[in-house]
Amino acid sequence: MMLDAETLQLVGMKFLFALLMVGAVMTMAGYSVLAERKVSAWMQGRVGPNRTVLPYVQYIPILGPFLRGLGIFQPLADGLKFLFKEEIVPGHVNKLYYYMAPLVALVPALTTMTVLPFGEFFHDNGESFPLILADLEVGILFILAVSSLGVYGIVLAGWSSNSKYPFLGGIRSSAQMISYELAMGLSLLPVFLWVSEPGSGLSALSLTGIVASQAESTWLIIVQPVSALIFLIALFAETNRLPFDMPESETDLVGGFHTEYGSFKFGIFFVAEYAHIVVGSAIFTAIFLGGWHVFPWVADPWPENWLGSLLGVGCFLTKTVLLIFFFIWIRWTLPRFRYDQVMHLGWVRLLPLALVNLVFYVILVSWLDQPVATN
Repeated sequence: MMLDAETLQLVGMKFLFALLMVGAVMTMAGYSVLAERKVSAWMQGRVGPNRTVLPYVQYIPILGPFLRGLGIFQPLADGLKFLFKEEIVPGHVNKLYYYMAPLVALVPALTTMTVLPFGEFFHDNGESFPLILADLEVGILFILAVSSLGVYGIVLAGWSSNSKYPFLGGIRSSAQMISYELAMGLSLLPVFLWVSEPGSGLSALSLTGIVASQAESTWLIIVQPVSALIFLIALFAETNRLPFDMPESETDLVGGFHTEYGSFKFGIFFVAEYAHIVVGSAIFTAIFLGGWHVFPWVADPWPENWLGSLLGVGCFLTKTVLLIFFFIWIRWTLPRFRYDQVMHLGWVRLLPLALVNLVFYVILVSWLDQPVATN
């Protein structure tokens, strides 16, 4: 079947847009590692990476020493180091699943970003549409379904390594995912109830609909703080970040699920973790922090043209970066939980709290939808 020129142009634009999004997420993931090292050094009174620089760049007046002090080329050096390290595969592993596991861990993070709106484009004719690769009507369900697949990469890594410590890390990851996925899903149900008001014309299961419901209105973190808190805690558990890094837990599992991994395969696991943090922070921004809208209750102050589009994307990225900083801050502030404490928090605390929160908003939304009696 032959495609006309307009269809080919649309496919080409979508392809370039997808490459741009992948590049943006991977770049943010790489520099999140640098931010992790610099912020942890700042919190502990250390210097952090400040020597990695391209040849001759350090000799540029003013700019060179500044870039060297930031360590801005450290992610590039880390990537090249992982790429050129010696490839060692233990003889006791299941090689097929051993090689598959890092890709299975990374792909869900890059897939969920396809339904993530990160801005709004204003057309010359006065119309506007969200900057998104695939505006699905069930975008939230797509994210929950695909993001939960990332645990299979950890489980495959633990099982295929054919070693006790990685196997324990994979088992912990699966148990943790089941425990906190329930609370995360239940925390979003009040959001669906609140957004899907009769006559609003907004899709409660679409991220663009949720962001649109917060334009010139209240951000959902204000009207649903309990849902936001539960979702954020579950997000920490889903991304295996301290204090929920049970699958790794180097104090008792050496390195957990990736103990038998090295060189570029370990690097993929490393990037996958931070890619999940970047995408998770962007999802939280879209659902609870108003997306690209700068203030609650008021209209955006920027013009409806290309400059306004750029400012909206900048606002969205600023909120996302602040959340990434919050992830790093928590890691270097709280100690790691014990495994029984993680399970207790998920099943005994968060799950009942999510159920009570859901019942409360069911009653509240039902009461608000009742017609007012008049004499």
